[in-house]
Amino acid sequence: MAIKRPRIVYPRNTYIDRIKPFMRTTTVKVLVGHRRVGKSYVLYQLIDIIRMEEPDANIIYINKEDLEFEFIANYRDLYDYVKKQVDETHRNYIFIDEIQEIADFRLAIRSLALDDRNDIYITGSNSEIFSSDLANELGGRYVEFKIYSLSYPEFLQFHKLSDNDETLDKYIRFGGLPYLINLPLEERVAMEYINSIYSTIVLRDVIQRKKIRNTAFLEQLIRFLANNVGSLFSSKSISDFLKSQNVKIASNQVSEYADALAEAFIVHRLGRYDIAGKKLFERGEKYFFENMGIRNALAGYKPQDRAKRLENVVCNHLVFCGYEVKVGYLATEEIDFVCTRNGETLYVQVAAELSRPETIEREFGNLLKIKDNYPKFVVSGERSFENSYEGVEHIYIRDFLNADLTNRFPRSLQ
Repeated sequence: MAIKRPRIVYPRNTYIDRIKPFMRTTTVKVLVGHRRVGKSYVLYQLIDIIRMEEPDANIIYINKEDLEFEFIANYRDLYDYVKKQVDETHRNYIFIDEIQEIADFRLAIRSLALDDRNDIYITGSNSEIFSSDLANELGGRYVEFKIYSLSYPEFLQFHKLSDNDETLDKYIRFGGLPYLINLPLEERVAMEYINSIYSTIVLRDVIQRKKIRNTAFLEQLIRFLANNVGSLFSSKSISDFLKSQNVKIASNQVSEYADALAEAFIVHRLGRYDIAGKKLFERGEKYFFENMGIRNALAGYKPQDRAKRLENVVCNHLVFCGYEVKVGYLATEEIDFVCTRNGETLYVQVAAELSRPETIEREFGNLLKIKDNYPKFVVSGERSFENSYEGVEHIYIRDFLNADLTNRFPRSLQ
């Protein structure tokens, strides 16, 4: 069966480089991310690589969004179909897109993974179904890759745009959904598409999957988070605020709904980290939107929100580059992002502008109070500010988003 796919597949080499070491192994490769974020494009690229290296490779491809595969409804259907397609004498490359639509798929994957001739790649749109259950079924024989919206360099490449402040504004305004390359980057058209994707994600990966009945509150919660990105909240504080708006909801239900949004990759939820004590606080977190276009579709593109948008896009870039990101606290001072990867730490402050002495003192001063040798940066929307301040490096937002943090640990970004 021929694979239905776009004529042009734009490369997302950051992910390919991460996946390549696991190709042709019995480790199941799991690609997760919200709908339309580009997981299928990564699969197509992997298929192209395999076909280039092995022209006669046996590739088995299933796309659960294609009606041709409607008959694969449960794990038994999946197992039987794949077994009919396998070559018993050669390696089999098995690709299954949106596998969460197949009931109890883990049972089939566990059985198929027992054969070391099967090289398996699967994608899904909800992290919950791929976490503990899949780990238990496969006994640790899987590796997960989170696929995110386009980074700023990818946005430039996909849209064939020059790197300038006008392009950066488009990126922050519309976000990095790959399909936008097929549409004009104009407010009405782009936002109409973004709204449709948002509605699909919320309906299929939150409401239906979690069997949520209070959909009106869910919508209010999402809009509340969109309007307050980067603000520190607990489930109780959100519940108390909504009660003041005549919306009665228990704090435990707020927590459940927020969990569902994070599991569907709509938001990043960042915990609070005690820098001195080197531990996470039990309560309080910040929320940032995985896709800036979805955030702006919900909250608008208001001039007074510029600082929030910059903080959100910096968070997204750090996550894209593979960092585990938290909100830092040192006594009473807040550090926007404490980022860890492979045993190393990076501290980042974000400021819309650095024109006032008190702003400079706050943003740079908080970092100077951290008494370790890990790199510290202030990212701002102000290009004209000098490169460093008392040893803490400043970097303009566009330069930061262009910095390659994926494969190296930065001591300097200049």
